[in-house]
Amino acid sequence: MTLAPPEPPAPPAVTVVGIGADGWPGLSGPAREALAAAQVLIGGGRQLDLLPPSCAGRRVPWPSPLRPAVPGLLAEHAGSRIAVLASGDPMFYGIGRALTEVLGAAALNVVPHPSSVSYACARVGWPLEDTEVVTLVGRPAARLAAALHDGRRLLVLSADATTPAEVAGLLRERGFGPSRLRVLEQLGGTDESCTEGTADHWPHPPGDPLNIVAVECRRAPDTLRLGAVPGLPDEAYEHDGQLTKRHVRATTLGVLAPAPGELLWDIGGGSGSIAIEWMRTHPSCRAICVERDPRRAERITRNADRLGVPALRVVTGRAPDGLAGLPAPDAVFIGGGLTAPGLLDACWEALPVGGRLVANTVTLESEALLAGAHRRYGGELVRLAVAHAVPVGGFTGWRQAMPVTQWSVRRTSTIPVAERPARVSAEDPGDNR
Repeated sequence: MTLAPPEPPAPPAVTVVGIGADGWPGLSGPAREALAAAQVLIGGGRQLDLLPPSCAGRRVPWPSPLRPAVPGLLAEHAGSRIAVLASGDPMFYGIGRALTEVLGAAALNVVPHPSSVSYACARVGWPLEDTEVVTLVGRPAARLAAALHDGRRLLVLSADATTPAEVAGLLRERGFGPSRLRVLEQLGGTDESCTEGTADHWPHPPGDPLNIVAVECRRAPDTLRLGAVPGLPDEAYEHDGQLTKRHVRATTLGVLAPAPGELLWDIGGGSGSIAIEWMRTHPSCRAICVERDPRRAERITRNADRLGVPALRVVTGRAPDGLAGLPAPDAVFIGGGLTAPGLLDACWEALPVGGRLVANTVTLESEALLAGAHRRYGGELVRLAVAHAVPVGGFTGWRQAMPVTQWSVRRTSTIPVAERPARVSAEDPGDNR
């Protein structure tokens, strides 16, 4: 029996071509061939205007908003040879991601161009691997605050011509006014230019909308130092006393063990410190704060903006009712409201196998609940005690803070520990009385 040869894979449905400010002259041979052969050319108006008349395909500008329009626009031109224009490297904060999510990688032929980040590093002499990139395209400028560390080099992808002044203003507000800024416009094009100054004294009016901002971070001497790991100074937060203090906070985050992409529920958010520092561990970490007091909920939002995680979601409501409809968490922290009927059980049921739960309390009533949960579900029950040195007359003594009882557990089964069959070791002789 002769087997038929396998059918060759279908050719890519869409070619994605990266193009720079240098336009057609800067494109490679394969990129030019793909654009010249395309029956439909999709891109931003600025990008389409860079193409010569020899690219005779129908020119279709992206509508706004762009992302929701992608599936319908591709479906409308299905069966045609489609070329999509992208700025620089399509797979670096570009349209390539959206197209891959809609069509799948096999349906795309991506022809990249040097990104604005590569050009910028080449111009200012920074090693690309040592430079952090923060995009403000379609994102709030407050997210830049999480990347501010003395001596750090940042490249900020601008949304438009107003972004450089917005970046300078944020740096001043966060105590990084001495930072050096260089705004690189039209990188790779004939009109390429660079303006520079410090955030404290930024003199330049808005320039070209196609720009990237290079920032050399310099912290003002009187600015509070914020590290890159959990346990920020208590002074970093606006609060009314409802704040998980620094040393307990660092321990709690260590037990919660955030990993990239994971989602935390922070219940009884108070000042939002646990959720905020969870999100600061990695740009892809997500968190939802549930707080019943509207004033505290507003305060959490302000703290999140100030500390560089404006994407923190704050739900104003009382748990467990406020948990309804929330996406399933990878971890849950309960910092308040433990005595609310059904809260602990609701959090446990929301966890997938492998999820973590951590609860802190200082009251005897809540401590009794945690002791019962420990018996039922297992995990670890610890008491955290912190003392601070304070003046005692002409001497120094210790002032003890209220001890914190902490229960932490990882869900390894849908069956509580207390309901699982007892395991008898091989050395256990049993009851032979």
